[in-house]
Amino acid sequence: MTSTPHSHPLRLRGFRLLFVGRTISTLGDAVVPAALAIAVTRATGSAGALALVLGCAMVPRLLLLPLGGVVGDRVDPRRVALVTDLVRAAAQLAVGLELFADHPRLTAIAAAEAVGGIASAFAMPTATPLVAATVDGPLRMRANALLASTASAARLGGPALAGLLVLTAGAGWAFLLDGASFLVSAALLTRLEVNHAPAERRSLRADLVRGWSEVRSRDWYWTSLIGHAVWNGAAAVLLTLGPLIATRRLGGEGVWIAMTQAAACGVLAGSLLAGRFRPRRPVLVANLGLALYALPLFALAVAAPAPVTVAAYALAMTGLGFLNPVWQTVVQQEFPPQVLARVTSYDWLLSLAAAPLGYALAPLAADAWGSTGPLLVTAALVLLACGGSAAVPGIRRVGRIPVAGEDVVPAPTGERAGVARKETRVRT
Repeated sequence: MTSTPHSHPLRLRGFRLLFVGRTISTLGDAVVPAALAIAVTRATGSAGALALVLGCAMVPRLLLLPLGGVVGDRVDPRRVALVTDLVRAAAQLAVGLELFADHPRLTAIAAAEAVGGIASAFAMPTATPLVAATVDGPLRMRANALLASTASAARLGGPALAGLLVLTAGAGWAFLLDGASFLVSAALLTRLEVNHAPAERRSLRADLVRGWSEVRSRDWYWTSLIGHAVWNGAAAVLLTLGPLIATRRLGGEGVWIAMTQAAACGVLAGSLLAGRFRPRRPVLVANLGLALYALPLFALAVAAPAPVTVAAYALAMTGLGFLNPVWQTVVQQEFPPQVLARVTSYDWLLSLAAAPLGYALAPLAADAWGSTGPLLVTAALVLLACGGSAAVPGIRRVGRIPVAGEDVVPAPTGERAGVARKETRVRT
């Protein structure tokens, strides 16, 4: 096997521009959650106010994601990403400036976050098409692993940077940093050139139906999405009940802090592993890795010793870190470019919609039956939904991700696409 002309994705100018922009904007975004929580709590002293601001960002994002997928397929994804970066920059800069006021207005912050949420609905579906357009098939796994690794590293250091900014300069600077990061990303996107074959123009309803039919025709995809949605709901349950259990039964707040840091390290380790380990059945292995999330749920349910619980959480999040780049690469490999944004939007829609459900149901169930029962039930659901994916024929058939030096014969679209195998041939 001989190497391709470009044996590393960062040698490709297009991906290099995309990678730098994404890395900078991800670091800026990683600072915002902690800074937003502190800023709104300081300004209002109300947890309900924080929930309102978060809801203003989440609700429009959920409602508009399918529309964002249609736009991403109809229009050049680079152009969509550029415009949404500029809109999100303006929204975050507006929040930052508002926080410099003596009495920041909650309505202004909520409105700016709503605008940012709308922009995110159109930006998120462009991520997968942009990687597919800038990197050839055999290098996509490494490219996605690089993006996932830097995103994990940014999220690992983001809260610490947010705390430093809030305590020294003020919360407003965290949002100015995020806004500036989007401006840098937008500037890099202006220099990016991608070849985009726009989807055939139909009615909005027809475009939405076409995207859903592509999802529905592949049993490996829609069954995996069910597992991923259950995983996100379970993560919301753990994040809701875990801090209280760690504080009251496992040794104090330090245990929860150790769990969150271990989780971030686990995601980073999984992302790095994805760049090196190429299983023959990638979706199967990745979904089984997600099933590891049952371990920390069970550990919290039985109040296992703190070191065991921390280790279980780190291992579970390693599974998530491995899945993310593998999943994105397989999707880029198996779906036609003209539907990638719509397919990705349905993926995000299911994943994001499950999390609020977990946040809402977890405290109600814990108040009614205690925390042990809901955690055990959630662990069983994760095992069933993610581990049970091994029984789906399409998941077992999705083939190995090619490496540099191999050509990929694209899979057909339509009803038989979910059972078609990838064929590779070694380039001599």
